[in-house]
Amino acid sequence: MLDLNQSGTDTPGDGNRNGDRSGNGKGKGHGNDDGNGESGPPPGTAARTLHPAPVRPYLITAAVLCALYFLYAYLRYSHFHSPSWDLGIFEQEVRAYAGFHAPVVDIKGPGYLILGDHFSPVVALLVPLYWIWPSALALLFAQAALFAASAVVVGRTAQQILGGRAGLCVTVAYGLSWGLQEAVKSEFHEIALAVPLIALVCRALLLERWWAAVLWALPLVLVKEDLGVTVAVVGAVLALLGRRLQGMLLAAFGMFAFALTVLVLIPAASSAGTYDYWTKIEKNGEQEVSLLDSVLGVLNSSVKLEMLVFLVGITAFLALRSPLILLVLPTLGWRLLSQDSNHWGMVWHYSAILMPVVFLAMVDGVRRSRASKRPWLVSYANVAVPVATAIAVTLTQHLPLRDLLRPETYTADAKAEAARRTLEAIPVGARVETDITLMSHLTSDRTVYWIGGAPGTAPDVVAINLDFWSQPIDDPVRYAEQLHPEAEYRITHRADPFVVMERTTPAPGNG
Repeated sequence: MLDLNQSGTDTPGDGNRNGDRSGNGKGKGHGNDDGNGESGPPPGTAARTLHPAPVRPYLITAAVLCALYFLYAYLRYSHFHSPSWDLGIFEQEVRAYAGFHAPVVDIKGPGYLILGDHFSPVVALLVPLYWIWPSALALLFAQAALFAASAVVVGRTAQQILGGRAGLCVTVAYGLSWGLQEAVKSEFHEIALAVPLIALVCRALLLERWWAAVLWALPLVLVKEDLGVTVAVVGAVLALLGRRLQGMLLAAFGMFAFALTVLVLIPAASSAGTYDYWTKIEKNGEQEVSLLDSVLGVLNSSVKLEMLVFLVGITAFLALRSPLILLVLPTLGWRLLSQDSNHWGMVWHYSAILMPVVFLAMVDGVRRSRASKRPWLVSYANVAVPVATAIAVTLTQHLPLRDLLRPETYTADAKAEAARRTLEAIPVGARVETDITLMSHLTSDRTVYWIGGAPGTAPDVVAINLDFWSQPIDDPVRYAEQLHPEAEYRITHRADPFVVMERTTPAPGNG
């Protein structure tokens, strides 16, 4: 077991504990036979084999990664390329916390308490940044910084365990991984707060800092409800590594937190009194799906298989040699069981929390393979990190950050200019019903509703992007009045394809 030294640094203490007693790392008793003629690092080996890993190169690399992530996110935001309503939802949540209010998210419905949807109270930690920078851009920057910080953890851990130039190579490979790039493209999500925590959990497990692993795992239950199961699996890995009491206690806590959240806390906060996301597994559209059919269908799509291959393929498949790989199972489990095809593939943000797991599992896999008695496996382990780096760089040619190499990425088109003029035509403080295009640009200083999602509210303004809808809207005013028959509207601004309509009748209840 690796003991934390008194200074709290990464330099291990002296002495030979829980390993071979020869003092030179060789001789009888070195390694744990796994029954296949191979041996991995024995308990306590990590305490005597850490390589120097100066912080500065990793901070510089992380700063570059943060700049790339944020630049990409900023350009998409400023050019009105938001892919979903999520950024607006999270800004409304953080804005509510910043004003010391309950986290009501009107985009999901007037007065909707977001803790009845997903349980992510840890998002409140972004409030100090939001006080300084009250904008959706603050959330995009926070995510970029959190991802970059996780790269420092992953890279330095690789350096300390593997030595050589492994650390910076792993930092680059991890920083360019498809899971993180797709998450940046998807704008902000609460999992950004989980990524560095999971990296720290995996680091602590690899360095045999058992209590650190427990303590870093505990806050995950406040990031998102399903991560309670991941915490339970961290406990299982601890038990597998010989820390049975700590492991069993953590596993019990994780499962208790998961059950409490999805069976009690979320239903209590939900107006429907249920946890809605069970239906992602139980229903395919309106059709009921049995749990058995869901289980039998976990690999029924080429999209799922492609995602799984690329998940371990980016580590040159050596992540499969580490018990850390077990930590991907809870997230993969609900995604593969889900009937929603958005959960299956390599897009969106769902794979971001898997990236620190697979890359640090690769580091462990390389370490274990270097101790193998199979010469071919030792040789492969010695080139696995450069191979993983080459894979990451090559895949980037087909991933979001490639757009930063294209001049047209930096130029706003006519639609973006029209959107900016449209924003100026919407009064600050107004209650606005709108679609995805303008939504996250309005949430910092207006009350924003999803178009069609606020019946009976008669919002002050209805602002729509006519190109957003598959069915053409020939008469915007009529469309607005169909949504709100209690009110009348007139067009006050038009900059194709955007239309702004203001209510001409008193708000309901105001006479």
